[in-house]
Amino acid sequence: MHPRWIALASLLAAILVLPGCAVSPSHIHRADAVVAADTHHELDCDRADHCAIDSPLLDAAREALEDATDAQPVHVVTLLNDSEAAMVARLNLIRAAQRSIDVQTYIWDQDDAGQLVLDELFKAARRGVKVRILADQLFSFNDAALLKRLADAHANLEVRLYNPTFHEAQTSAVEFGASIVCCFHHFNQRMHNKLLLVDDAIGITGGRNYQDRYFDWDDDFDYVDRDVMVGGPAARAMASSFETFWNHKRATPLTHLRDVNHDILAADGPVSWPQPHYTHPQRVARVLDEADDADWLDAALVSQTLRTGRVDYFSDLPAKTTQPDKRSAQEFTAHVMRMIGAAQHEIVLQTPYLVLSERAQAIFAGLRQSASPPRIIVSTNSLASTDAFAVYAISYKHRKHYLKEYGFEIYEMKPHAAGPAEDNAEAAADEGPSIATHDGTQARRRIGTERGLLGSHGKARRNRPAPLTTPGRRFGLHAKSIVVDDDFAMVGSHNFDPRSDHYNTEAGVIVYDARFAGELRDSILRDTQPENAWVIAPRQQGGLSMAIGDVSASLPIFDLWPYRYATSYDLKAGCTPMRPSDPAFFSCYTPVGDFPDVAISSKLIYTRLITAFGSGVKGIL
Repeated sequence: MHPRWIALASLLAAILVLPGCAVSPSHIHRADAVVAADTHHELDCDRADHCAIDSPLLDAAREALEDATDAQPVHVVTLLNDSEAAMVARLNLIRAAQRSIDVQTYIWDQDDAGQLVLDELFKAARRGVKVRILADQLFSFNDAALLKRLADAHANLEVRLYNPTFHEAQTSAVEFGASIVCCFHHFNQRMHNKLLLVDDAIGITGGRNYQDRYFDWDDDFDYVDRDVMVGGPAARAMASSFETFWNHKRATPLTHLRDVNHDILAADGPVSWPQPHYTHPQRVARVLDEADDADWLDAALVSQTLRTGRVDYFSDLPAKTTQPDKRSAQEFTAHVMRMIGAAQHEIVLQTPYLVLSERAQAIFAGLRQSASPPRIIVSTNSLASTDAFAVYAISYKHRKHYLKEYGFEIYEMKPHAAGPAEDNAEAAADEGPSIATHDGTQARRRIGTERGLLGSHGKARRNRPAPLTTPGRRFGLHAKSIVVDDDFAMVGSHNFDPRSDHYNTEAGVIVYDARFAGELRDSILRDTQPENAWVIAPRQQGGLSMAIGDVSASLPIFDLWPYRYATSYDLKAGCTPMRPSDPAFFSCYTPVGDFPDVAISSKLIYTRLITAFGSGVKGIL
């Protein structure tokens, strides 16, 4: 039989058979009994504090909780732009935990970053700390054997997977296709929240997943990303949100997964926890040293922390798609939209994917029509910097609307942006197992993206970006943040696109502090500087070609005309950066093409095709 027919037959079989193949109650009961018998209970510590290390981060959070009242909340807030500081903060908090650690994530890979954090969580469980991990199934672990080990690794460690495909931990290509055909609405809803919560006192939330790319540890392609660490009363909202997800019916225990259940029942007995095997052990040793180094922590984290008042943590509910009319289900998404709609003077927006939902379009259109429209600055990806070329194609199609109808100033990241490259070079310069403490200078800054079902996947080998005309390590934007009127700011997981608006659950914090807003604004604007980004602006020449392009862009399909209203510009040597609205803009900027630095490739062709035919799949992307 021809391979094509075999694949089709397999797909049809999966559609007809797999959706009903839940694990039987008897198999779950047997697996639970095996896990109960094999689970390790021994502890490495008999102290009341479970041998937690001293942590200035956790101490500051506890002090904020003690000082806070309902009328006057007190918080400590740290913006985690620097990827190394973001990893070290996690390690320090895990080692400082005395009671509990809750982790929620969209991607958990088994590279150096994923192994390191998982091993530290296991050690915390061995100390006596209750550890819970809730990861979205589609792009996390992807290894039934590993999950079998996690099932009985320790009585204090529990793992659940959110919304598993066909009741399995691993999703094959056939099952992936079958799920789109048979049960797309259910399959399409993912848990995109990111949270690490320690002792219900301090939490980290934002854009980073557990994969090398989110911590500048990938040798080829790293993400420019951002988290925020918050200690104080907002941690209670984090705890409540995590509890809601943990107890939801889509949060599936490991023994309820068919492949993991099979491995548990087929195993000969318990297996000891393996030692991690790191690709770059010296780098891992360095961050472990820094996590216990009081001087390093003070320079990179404590000195960067703000003590402030109101901070709100918001999260959508797991019922976001099953009960879309329930207002509380889209709590975080609704707050994001209200933030934007309330702008008076300026919105600074950073997002990997500039694809707006209908609700966002209406808000921006309304702002544009107001008596004094606010300035709207957008930092996003170029085709050369993104690994989600399909999503970029939709953004490219609607450039004219963004510029003319909404008044956006759009800056697209360069793949070899000088800022991230310089930061990464500073970190790479020290590869020894130990590192000298900082001397009080400002900590290094790091800067990072996620994909939809038809974009790239969690594994690095699957999400290859488009080939470039220039060599070198590249960076792609992944941070999701907003600053409104230099007054308050949001950092979270929401991409401001239809998928984040309608399908994925999202979470984040809103900080009502002008100092924090200013720090975040400066961070985003750094990524719009000429050494880091191209400016998107109208072409100088119009005429018949432009008119045909306008008509083509308005069509839902057959949008094949290659000449668009706007293109990319780069600053000329000796000129000063200026806004596209400046009369001198075209004398100081030179056009560099619609897709600068991108080599002709299949992905460039796909981008053109999706621009032409892909408008109907924005929610999937």
